[in-house]
Amino acid sequence: MSTHKESARPGLLGGGQAKQKLLAFASLIALIAVFTVLKPDAFMNRDNIIGILQSTTVIGVLAIASTFIIITSGIDLSVGVLMTFCAVMAGVFMVNLGIPMPLGIVLAIGMGCVCGALSGLAITKLKVPPFIATLGMMMLLKGASLIITNTRPIYFSDVEGFDQIALGSIIGDLIPALPIPNGVLIMFLVAVVCAVVLNKTALGRYTFALGSNEEAVRLSGVNVDRWKVIIYTFAGGICGISGLLIASRLNSAQPALGQGYELDAIAAVVIGGTSLSGGVGTILGTIIGAFIMSVLINGLRIMSVAQEWQMVLTGLIIILAVYTDNLRRNKK
Repeated sequence: MSTHKESARPGLLGGGQAKQKLLAFASLIALIAVFTVLKPDAFMNRDNIIGILQSTTVIGVLAIASTFIIITSGIDLSVGVLMTFCAVMAGVFMVNLGIPMPLGIVLAIGMGCVCGALSGLAITKLKVPPFIATLGMMMLLKGASLIITNTRPIYFSDVEGFDQIALGSIIGDLIPALPIPNGVLIMFLVAVVCAVVLNKTALGRYTFALGSNEEAVRLSGVNVDRWKVIIYTFAGGICGISGLLIASRLNSAQPALGQGYELDAIAAVVIGGTSLSGGVGTILGTIIGAFIMSVLINGLRIMSVAQEWQMVLTGLIIILAVYTDNLRRNKK
């Protein structure tokens, strides 16, 4: 299937995105170097590095979900609240209903798939623009989380081993000097699986094709609506994994949490080289972008920069990344 964007064809280098990924990686190294020089004792200690890794797991997995959506030239503003909703449903299944943890995990991820499918159906069948459809889903899920929990957190204290999903360390048990949290391993596992899906499967090919030239895909006889729903469903399931990670990390489901995470996820995706106009993107670039966001937020906190200024900087980074993407596309 041919499209009007040469860069839309997936490949090992992510469709000509090697230069963008190299630039993002260089930016990550530069950030680490700056904060190391400014706050060497606070930034480059083991506890802080583990904290950066832990915070990157949630943003990274959410950003992977957003990557699929944005490559189709769509947007999903509900990913952060969907993460929270899946965490809440995990609490309902495992704590309130006493369902065994393995089945509860599957059901929580399944709820993410259902919510993603509903967003996809609203976009394809009701013809609601992705921005509005996912904004509505965000508000719906936020309200549902508060109603289900009666605005109270659900604690997983009685669910044996649940906190080990994110906080345990299989590597640390084998090599005490490397207490890398299990959540980090899960993030990289999700990244590898999604990279294979994006570059080696029909789902990945249609994800790129829809973002490159949706009308050409439709005229070629492909059921565009069905593939869009599948992509949103897949992304919703990934958000479910993120919900399990944050619930395990906090050992609780916090119903008021989640809003604002979508901005960090979108920023990570755009910084990593995925174009908001669709048809271009890589999972590796997104992971690098997620680490940039985590290092930046962590470094600013260590520098005692107020949270409102952190939000200002995040917004400026998104604008700069989109501007850079526009310059790159205009040059092509």
